[in-house]
Amino acid sequence: MSNTVKLVVATHNAGKLVEIRRILAEDLGEDADRIELLTAGELNLPDPVEDGASFEQNALLKARDVVRRTGLPAIADDSGLIVDVLGAAPGILSARWCGRHGDDVANYELLLAQLADIPDRNRTARFRCAAAFVTPEEGQSEAPYGIHNENVELGDMCGRIIREPRGEHGFGYDPIFVPNDQPQRAKESGEELTSAEMTPEEKNAISHRSKAIQALVRSIRRALID
Repeated sequence: MSNTVKLVVATHNAGKLVEIRRILAEDLGEDADRIELLTAGELNLPDPVEDGASFEQNALLKARDVVRRTGLPAIADDSGLIVDVLGAAPGILSARWCGRHGDDVANYELLLAQLADIPDRNRTARFRCAAAFVTPEEGQSEAPYGIHNENVELGDMCGRIIREPRGEHGFGYDPIFVPNDQPQRAKESGEELTSAEMTPEEKNAISHRSKAIQALVRSIRRALID
């Protein structure tokens, strides 16, 4: 690409890149073409240890790590499921709730077992995302590069946990989570959808990640485009 600026998405997940590209395209319009999105995976960057005590801390440490290694601006997010009756768990442990990182089915099956005796009225929950945008100091020629500025925004998608998984889309806890905000087709049919039964476009319109990244767009535009 010519006349573009590079922005690194601090992930090795190609699906997350597609989602973030879609969000930026919707919010930046034609200006989105001026940003070349790369991933940490494409740059062969290691995953940093996510030892933060909150979504915000983990998002920042991932973005900072990319900036210090590459000298390029970076965007990162950290997200998880908060279940009210469990005192905000699984929270930052969502991806490894069962003891193994990334085993989606084992994670949500354990959560369902833990909530088995909880009545439907008390199964409220929310997905929360913290999105961080970090820019490097200018004029440096080698790593570790300094940090110039950083912003963090939060987004929530509220809903409830059902008792059996439904749907083939999405990932993580999507098959057992019914968002409060439903697409028009669900309202017309009277049958609420899980996140995993929604199309990517329907989920993207209400998702916690969309809300958090959309809140960063002003900072991204100011730093990279204006």
